[in-house]
Amino acid sequence: MKVFQGIDEVAAAVGTHLGYSSWLEVTQARVDAFAAATGDRQWIHVDPVRAASGPYGTTIAHGYLTLSLLPALGGEIFDIAGVRMKVNYGVNKVRFPAPVPIGARIRCGARLESLGRTAKGANLITAYTIEIEGARRPALVAETVRVLVGPESELS
Repeated sequence: MKVFQGIDEVAAAVGTHLGYSSWLEVTQARVDAFAAATGDRQWIHVDPVRAASGPYGTTIAHGYLTLSLLPALGGEIFDIAGVRMKVNYGVNKVRFPAPVPIGARIRCGARLESLGRTAKGANLITAYTIEIEGARRPALVAETVRVLVGPESELS
């Protein structure tokens, strides 16, 4: 894992692909837990018997479940020390090019896209791609925005 020591080190790495997370198997238990937490119980996610004759031949992970794994998987790739706080500000774009079948293994790649300085720190845009082992297309491509509050900043 790459650990940046402050905003200046992050700024110097803009444009860099930082590497990949470890592989994570997507299980039916994880999908069922996500369905219970969100109330999204669509049969393509939670009914293996019906899904077996559906368009994917098996149950698949929710797209938003895949998106929700970014903090954990991305956190294996890099971190930023020397800042007071890192806050998720949102997502500029998200696409789900391919479904994640149950039992598939996924991993995340990260690239630092841009960093815009602010009075209190910076806004960091990171491009993430979640790959499916052995698949031609990724499960997810997303561009996230994180606010980095510098060590001397006061919150208002």
